[in-house]
Amino acid sequence: MLQSMQTHTGEKSYSCDVCGSPFAYKSNMVRHMQTHTGEKPFSCEVCGSSFKRKSQMVTHMLTHTGEKPYCCEVCGSCFTQKHTVLQHMRTHTGEKPYSCIKCCSSFANKSDMVRHMQIHTGEKPYSCEVCGSSFAKKSNMVVHMRIHTGEKPYSCEVCGSCFRRRDYMLQHMRTHTGDKPYSCEVCGSSFARKSDMVTHMRSHTGEKPYSCEICGLSFTRKQYMLQHVRTHTGEKPYSCDICDSSFTVKQYMLQHMRTHTGEKPYSCEVCGYCFARKSDVFRHMRTHTGEKPYSCEVCFLSFTVKSHMLQHMRTHTGEIPYLCEVCGFSYSNKSDMVKHMQIHTGEKPYSCDVCGSSFAKKSNMVIHMRIHTGEKPYSCEVCGSCFRRRDYMLQHMQTHTGEKPYSCKLCGSIFARKSDMVTHIRSHTGEKPYSCEICGSSFAKKSNMVIHMRIHTREKPYSCEVCGSSFAKKSNMVIHMRIHTGEKPYSCEVCGSCFRRKDYMLQHMQTHTGEKPYSCEVYGSF
Repeated sequence: MLQSMQTHTGEKSYSCDVCGSPFAYKSNMVRHMQTHTGEKPFSCEVCGSSFKRKSQMVTHMLTHTGEKPYCCEVCGSCFTQKHTVLQHMRTHTGEKPYSCIKCCSSFANKSDMVRHMQIHTGEKPYSCEVCGSSFAKKSNMVVHMRIHTGEKPYSCEVCGSCFRRRDYMLQHMRTHTGDKPYSCEVCGSSFARKSDMVTHMRSHTGEKPYSCEICGLSFTRKQYMLQHVRTHTGEKPYSCDICDSSFTVKQYMLQHMRTHTGEKPYSCEVCGYCFARKSDVFRHMRTHTGEKPYSCEVCFLSFTVKSHMLQHMRTHTGEIPYLCEVCGFSYSNKSDMVKHMQIHTGEKPYSCDVCGSSFAKKSNMVIHMRIHTGEKPYSCEVCGSCFRRRDYMLQHMQTHTGEKPYSCKLCGSIFARKSDMVTHIRSHTGEKPYSCEICGSSFAKKSNMVIHMRIHTREKPYSCEVCGSSFAKKSNMVIHMRIHTGEKPYSCEVCGSCFRRKDYMLQHMQTHTGEKPYSCEVYGSF
């Protein structure tokens, strides 16, 4: 009766000798003392785990027997402890009896309210003994400790992958099951993780809760903000073990590592092509599906890649945001500016393993390698001719179609190749951009300058396979070969005489026309 009276009077007549905490009941004080002594007098007969209270040991035994004696009357879910089923019932009733005195947030469980209060107090009572990190919840500290111990107690039943946290393992399991239990109420998109769905919702609401303290830029995800801050601090915490390159984001470092290992873990389900990055395989898939999800708001052209759409938009806005610091030339694409800079630096980071030739662009090195391998992956659909480069094949196709899409604005001459049109324009402007370093002679075409240089070097790289005669120009070697083959491809339209060379045939034609184009200044025409 005395103990019952104390519940009304609030009297607590029993005190802890160690910390002074008061208790209304002696039994409660005795149990409390075990927190100081560490005594756990009740042991599990199955696994040997020890407990301070008998009720805790009895509850623990249910994990071995599988017994769940407390069931929900609404949905039939069963639980090992009575208070757990009472908490569960609140998911049906919506009852939240525990309120925060600071912000009036309500909670179904007292423990959730206590943890919430730590947001206001800033209290983090649990500390890591290794690195000193503090935590508001003991469970978070326990999980954190596994970073130091390497413990991964949760394993996937399908592939055996192990995880530090149970929720990580459950999320991973969805990669096998394809389960996406979280759906966006606006557009219906589904997600395997709740956090991903919450982040996605911000694309609809426009909410960007994480802000950079330096420049004020806002982000939808905290990790994006942290990555952005490194652009200000210059911090690159992730380093490549092979070449010491550093990166601001771990994912970038892992992708970079694949340039050393050659690993391409992502493959296209349609054609089997492999990629080092998952994002690349998504973009590649659009070549099969024809999907172009990014549209220009001005002319409504569609693009498979967002960056291409943004680059296209600059054709409307006239924006040229990338400036060369050396010559002031501007570019709409960063990649074009980077390639341009190599003109100034002379950098050619890509080398041929066979002959050592260096290239400013990787794509040029790949094309060059086909000279050694003999690979010609592009074939003409009309005649079957094969080519090392796609642009060569497209130029060749114009010989079948007769198409000449490039025209001179000055005289109207048309050309099948843009390079031919550019060279032709120089006949009007008189521009000769290619100069001989030895004698200073200038040329409109680079190939002509290269041939001219052989006058000085005496180089004759083209040899006749029959007699061994050498020539500085390939065309001269081709004409010479006709001496051996007897081929005479040029014929006179008047008498049918045939000739090895076109100039020989033109000279012969003058015997029919009587034309004498060459005059002697002393004696007259011949």
